[in-house]
Amino acid sequence: MTHTIFIDGEAGTTGLEIRERLEARADLDLILLGDRRRDPKARAEALNAADAVILCLPDDAAREAVAMIQNPDVRVIDASTAYRTATGWTYGFPEMDPVQRGEICGARRVSNPGCYPTGFIGLMRPLVKAGLVPADWPVTVNAVSGYSGGGKSTIEEFEDKSGAPAFRAYGLTLRHKHVPEMTKHAGLRHDVLFAPAVGAYRQGMLVEVPLHLAALPETPSIDRLHGALVEAYDGCRFVEVAGLDEIEAMTGLDPEGLNGTNRMRLHVFGDRSGGQARLVALLDNLGKGASGAAVQNLNLMLGLDEATGLV
Repeated sequence: MTHTIFIDGEAGTTGLEIRERLEARADLDLILLGDRRRDPKARAEALNAADAVILCLPDDAAREAVAMIQNPDVRVIDASTAYRTATGWTYGFPEMDPVQRGEICGARRVSNPGCYPTGFIGLMRPLVKAGLVPADWPVTVNAVSGYSGGGKSTIEEFEDKSGAPAFRAYGLTLRHKHVPEMTKHAGLRHDVLFAPAVGAYRQGMLVEVPLHLAALPETPSIDRLHGALVEAYDGCRFVEVAGLDEIEAMTGLDPEGLNGTNRMRLHVFGDRSGGQARLVALLDNLGKGASGAAVQNLNLMLGLDEATGLV
């Protein structure tokens, strides 16, 4: 059976990545508008004719696109931040919870997770659920992404080598749009303190949560933190936890290490007899952090193997 797919916003960074992953598949037919992609009538027809729609648009444009869909059978994946905490939308992180994959399979509306939140939630949600980090704990997350995560203007800035910085911290007002998503889906009661940065490389990211273990009520050990993550992601194809022996032998972590994949790797750094830990997620911000996640969600919504076209 062939499914028809429409990518609204196929010319953007995420849209292009998704199209590249889908157009070679024999089980899918892409609706391509070409020069008519900004024609409201053509878009409305495509939005209502497809079996599934993937929205790669700014928030307001995504809301407008959803309002244009009148066909109740159309399934929607939205890659913007518009619906990531909205009632009636399923959060598209299949590995987040044992029931999440099933909810995505049955959903008509799925919100694709953000790249930073995928790393943060992947690290923190299992620890909150296990009671190792209290839900009301003040949590800090530091992260660095390749410049492709910033969209067209940031890409142009960093690819103009004469004016590009080597590294830039941003989100300095502490009101980054990912904070509500990160807080809600990690199971926390207080907004996380999010410190993002962009580096002078195209794609790949590290998301880090530092913890003072002795300050936590349970004073969890490195082994307990690691064990909780291993248990949470046992059997998952795309989320893995590095072994402690391997971690202890590492002298660095390359943010580009999983580029071109839909994988995420979680690490628990720290002295096993000490009182501090550094939890670090490694992923491709355009893979598991965007287009790869969208394709995985699409596969689940269409009743296909979730790894189709991803390995």
